[in-house]
Amino acid sequence: PLPLPSPSAMLTSRGPALCTALRRAAPGGLAAFHSSAGRCRAARVAVVLSGCGVYDGTEIHEASAVLVHLSRGGAEVQMYAPDVPQMHVIDHTKGQPAEAESRNVLVESARIARGKIASLAKLTTADHDAVIFPGGFGAAKNLSTFAVDGKDCKVNREVERVLKDFHKAGKPIGLCCISPVLAAKVLSGAEVTVGHEEEEGGKWPYAGTAGAIKELGAKHCVKEAASACAVFSLTPLYEAHVDTKNKVVTTPAFMCETALHHIFDGIGAMVKNVLKLTGK
Repeated sequence: PLPLPSPSAMLTSRGPALCTALRRAAPGGLAAFHSSAGRCRAARVAVVLSGCGVYDGTEIHEASAVLVHLSRGGAEVQMYAPDVPQMHVIDHTKGQPAEAESRNVLVESARIARGKIASLAKLTTADHDAVIFPGGFGAAKNLSTFAVDGKDCKVNREVERVLKDFHKAGKPIGLCCISPVLAAKVLSGAEVTVGHEEEEGGKWPYAGTAGAIKELGAKHCVKEAASACAVFSLTPLYEAHVDTKNKVVTTPAFMCETALHHIFDGIGAMVKNVLKLTGK
């Protein structure tokens, strides 16, 4: 009989797919198979939240989609949020501010993280291979002042530090929905997308954001929440924009009025490209 190839040869020829399979099969990890297992270490991804709830915090469907796709990609995830008060609290049944009520961004974000969350001040590039910012109005209210000040907005000090640190380290940054404005403000010349630049009868209700992104000095790239190919293809293509120079990956998500599964798959495209850029 022919001799079996060595584990190292198998890893070289089969790549990440085999690494994932071996990781699942071995209770002790890949080290149980071969000492070179360290080369197949999972990507370590930080996810930055901005509260809990679309109108005053993180968009929960987007956060869940990010986490599901990271899980499928075999990533190790740690969630963070700034330990600051929310800009305000919105009664989500009415869409109106709840007077005389205040909440903390970190405390509210812990609801999504099931309690496993840390202050954004503790996030460092040394501990992570990539960072992802889900959307929701919290990105424009709690991580920045974009909701109030538009192109003249300020970005939370820790958020700015994280974006600059990951960019300087050449590590990928993923953003969806409204959160690309953070990269547009902090990373000069970055290419991002929030979808289309015209409302098109209400399909893109936040299309004006694209103009503000341009005024911030970034390049806006028109993308779909789901490409036209999805209508005719058995293997739909959902769109994310990859700025390869700056390693910034963005997707429109709920900037578009479309079906939830399109949002989910668009975020999947963003996550997939972030993980690809980590090289893990």
